Order: sequence, then structure tokens, then C-alpha cells
Amino acid sequence: GAGEAMALWGAVGAAVARRLAPRPAFAAAPRRFLNVHEYQGAQLMAKFGVTVPPGIAATSVDGAVAAAKEMADAQGEVVVKSQILAGGRGLGTFKSGLQGGVHIVHADKVEALAKEMLGGTLVTKQTGPEGKPVNTLYVAQKMQLQREKYFAILLDRKSGGPLIIGCSEGGTSIEDLAEKFPEKIIKQPVDINEGITDAQAAAIVQGLEVSGDAAAAAEQIKGLYRLFCELDCTMVEVNPLAEDLEGNLIAADAKLGFDDNAGFRQKELFAMKDDSQADPREVEAAKWDLNYIGLDGEIGCMVNGAGLAMATMDIIKLHGSSPANFLDVGGSARKEQIVAAFKILTADPHVKALLVNIFGGIMKCDVIAAGIVDAAKELDLKIPLVVRLEGTNVEQGKQIMADSGMQIIAADDLDDAAMKAVAALR
Repeated sequence: GAGEAMALWGAVGAAVARRLAPRPAFAAAPRRFLNVHEYQGAQLMAKFGVTVPPGIAATSVDGAVAAAKEMADAQGEVVVKSQILAGGRGLGTFKSGLQGGVHIVHADKVEALAKEMLGGTLVTKQTGPEGKPVNTLYVAQKMQLQREKYFAILLDRKSGGPLIIGCSEGGTSIEDLAEKFPEKIIKQPVDINEGITDAQAAAIVQGLEVSGDAAAAAEQIKGLYRLFCELDCTMVEVNPLAEDLEGNLIAADAKLGFDDNAGFRQKELFAMKDDSQADPREVEAAKWDLNYIGLDGEIGCMVNGAGLAMATMDIIKLHGSSPANFLDVGGSARKEQIVAAFKILTADPHVKALLVNIFGGIMKCDVIAAGIVDAAKELDLKIPLVVRLEGTNVEQGKQIMADSGMQIIAADDLDDAAMKAVAALR
């Protein structure tokens, strides 16, 4: 009934939302957001005059050893941090058994540690059991930090612009801070046209209870705001924003997210994207301008239009199976894109059947049909293929498939297509 359908819509929507959500500490690749590694974020902040702990990124054991010699403190110690796009690194575990993705060690021990960490796979509470590859280590100076604070800038729908959030307590999640210290959380909306004013920066510094030079601290806040605007950020989160022993603000750890729509004018920034941290199927799909999100079901879906794709996923669920992916080929897919989409779908070992659901408006059914036939022949498809076509040139499309000699199961409507795809599994 309608209630069951709504419940299923909610369940599938939640599953896709979980995959789409920008994960804290920058897990995976963006769907709508570009995420960068900690060392890259530190480099970007430094360009805007924000003080960050000194550190050197290393992609080899020799590089890590050289960096450790340069970064060692008076006791000869350095901090060695795994660079992955996920949080919880400190409490993570390498698949080799090594505990922790962040270590404070003597420089003499960096060589042995780097051999274990580089090329390893780190599993944290945010990576899932498959973990993320560690291809870079950030060898940083061990800082004497105190008075940790929380600072973030994000886009706020209510105020229609950037919102700065701060708390004089930090080092833990903003959710925990809001629960423990609600009275200490400050919120400062900023007029996007006017920018941050001296008075606003001063009020934030006061709210953060900075013990050192207030004017210097205000400049740090302004630098973070400039970074947020000039680099088209969706979020800047510095946690902790701490003080050194002289009371100067240091951005000890930061998470930066950038809007994918700004890629055309932020080419240098988007060149930092690390595809090794993303699902390889999603990386391949992006090359062909396909909107793909891998899920864990057994029916691969290829649909034009995000709404129709969601409905297709729902109806598969309704008939007792589950979708293996969300794949929107858009309104103007070429034959080559359809072949690429089929390759991505069939590369998933869990996929036991394919369901193509096309409503041809801008997209012509005969073009899709020709692409489907070419893809099925090129890949020598061994799993059931169910196709539902409707719209522009639908009769020509159906004829192309009928004349192809391929085992293509034709469906009359969405319900029929889902039932046939589920039945084909059994």
C-alpha cells in the first residue's frame, strides 16, 4: 500500500543520503563536494595567513625519514599522521595489525614506522571494513598546544549566507560540545556582500576566550573567512583551533570541503583530488559524466533522471530485491556513455541482473537502444537484461532491440520491469 511504498522510499532515500553525505574528516570523494587531505588543507590555510603546525608530506620511506629530521623537536620527537579522507585515524587499525594511524615517535623510529604505514590500508570507524589506502604520511612538528577551541564556517540557509560557529571548548565533536557547553557556543552570520567586519571578528575572538593578542587572533579569523569565500568552500571546520604557549592561535587540524560546481574556476584546487580514496567505479563514472553511487544490492540500474532513478530503486525494493547502485545517465547520453555505464555496472560482482529504465524526452529511445545493444555485444553480457523504454522514438528503439538477436527482456512499464528483473534472479 501507500504506507509501505512511503516507508521504502524513506529507506532507499536514507541509503542514498548516507552515501551522498559529506563525511566528517573528509571521507570519500565528493559527490557534491571535493575533500582534501590534512596536509593539503594546511597548505591552503597557510596561503591565507592562517597559522598551522609545521609539517612535510612524504610519499616514500626516505621522504618520511628526511622530513622527521627536519621536524623533530628538542627531544627528537615528531608526529606521523596517515593521510586518508576519513576521520578516526588515531583510533584506527591497519589491516597488517598496526594500531593507530597517528603516532608520536622519536625520529629514529620513523623509518620502521613508515615502512609499516605507507602502502597499508587503514580501517577506522568512518572508512567501513574495507578501509582506505595510505599513500602519504604527514610528518609534523610536535606542538605544545593548550586551550583547545572549536571553529567552523558553513553555509546557513536560515541567514542566507556564511555562518561562523565557535566554542571556547574544543577537541571533540560539535554535537558533544553543544550538549555539554550550550552557553559557550557562539554563532555569527556574515553578510556575503559586506564580508566579515572588524567588529564581528573581535566578537568571535572574545567568544573563543583567546588569551593572547586579540588583534592577531582577529586576523586569523578573517583569514579563515577569506579562504572560505575565495576557494568556494562548503565548510571550513578547525577542531581544535588551539593556542600555543604564547597565546597565539594555531589551526591544529582542519576539515575543508569545496563545492564541485566551482571546479571550472578552481582548477588548481581540484587538481588536488585524490582518486585513490574513492570508489573506483565512482571515479570511472565521473570521467564519463555519469552520476553513479555504488550500493550493496544485486540489480544494477541504469536510468535517466535522478527522480526516476530513485523510483526505480524503490520499486525494486517493493518487489523483494535491492538495487546495486544509483546511476543517472542524464538527458543526453551518447552511445559511448551507455557502454561505459554497462562496464561499470557489470564490474560489480554482486550484480546478478541489469534493469534499464529510460523515459525518452530529450533522450531518444532509439539512441539508448543502439547503445544497449552495442554494450551487450561488446561485453558479451551473461546476466539477464531487462529494458523498459518509453517516450521519443520508442517504437524504433524497441525494433532495434528486437532485431539485435540479443537476449533482452522487454518490459511495458516500471512495475513490469521491476517484477521481471526480480524474477530473473530466481
